[in-house]
Amino acid sequence: QVQLVESGGGLVQAGGSLRLSCAASGLSFSANAMGWFRQAPGKEREFVAFISWSGGSTSYADSVKGRFTISRDNAENTVYLQMNSLKPEDTAVYYCAAVRGRSYTSSPMLYDYWGQGTQVTVSS
Repeated sequence: QVQLVESGGGLVQAGGSLRLSCAASGLSFSANAMGWFRQAPGKEREFVAFISWSGGSTSYADSVKGRFTISRDNAENTVYLQMNSLKPEDTAVYYCAAVRGRSYTSSPMLYDYWGQGTQVTVSS
């Protein structure tokens, strides 16, 4: 049974930082590319960041480029999202997702497994 469990969300003031973690189990973690997505109330789920199976390739949404960093530790079966210079518009539920054997994709429809999400709230 595949499980992705996010943690690290919370309430932070604008300009602050948070580090999200996503612990994976039940899958061959190093064979999966990973992504972070977010969904704000009343909005569609949107792509945030992608990292290849090896960690050698990353990609970001324009809205977070230069502020967020995705990384992974295949020995620990964990993917991270370091979020700096947070803005109120970053407020959303953040989800990690796994996609088998693919190169870069930002489409949530192509991801195979999803976590339950963690709430990030940025106050102004």
